[in-house]
Amino acid sequence: MPKWLINLGIITVVLSWIPLAIIAKNRYATSGQPRWHVWVDMDDQESYKAQKRSPLFDDRMTSRLPVPGTVARGAAIGDSSYTEGKIGDDFIDALPQEVTLSRELLVRGELQYQIHCFPCHGMSGYGDGPVAQRAMSLAEGTWTLPSSFHDQPVRSKPVGSIYNTIANGIRNMPAYGHQIPLDDRWAIAAYVKVLQRSQDAGLDDVPAEERGRLE
Repeated sequence: MPKWLINLGIITVVLSWIPLAIIAKNRYATSGQPRWHVWVDMDDQESYKAQKRSPLFDDRMTSRLPVPGTVARGAAIGDSSYTEGKIGDDFIDALPQEVTLSRELLVRGELQYQIHCFPCHGMSGYGDGPVAQRAMSLAEGTWTLPSSFHDQPVRSKPVGSIYNTIANGIRNMPAYGHQIPLDDRWAIAAYVKVLQRSQDAGLDDVPAEERGRLE
């Protein structure tokens, strides 16, 4: 076999290893640049960075506002008394017609209260939950005590106001609307009103046939 043909074969074999070496290097090496794609998939596409200008729109804004009337997936569409807890600027003082007061509703409200509200407000609603107690024991000076549901200003609030606070938050309390479904918010609001009544009940609230059992 001619020597030149042997050399050509060796060179060809060595050259064939170069793509394999490049592939192996790119597979295991780290880089701040996107990997090289033979086919450009959706994970490697041209896109604007946040707050950058765009010549595509008249206002030159890349980040677009939702189209007017857009409703988030899973969001409720209906009367404002049901979705916001108020009519106009006034909070409603009774459950909306979409919510029926029942034992099942209050049991559901108690469960959701224990999940979301108990850590700060406590089981009885006096603002003495374990998170509040822990924060006070640390005495860092940055903690604001949760409201007691049994203070007169809170007790006098209509159920729509309590619902709205759960959904949108108030002062240091964050909004829970993104993690508590709408019907569960109403269940919690109803339970809070019952909890308030339980701590402020009088003899007239006890059925006549049960009053004899009281000491």
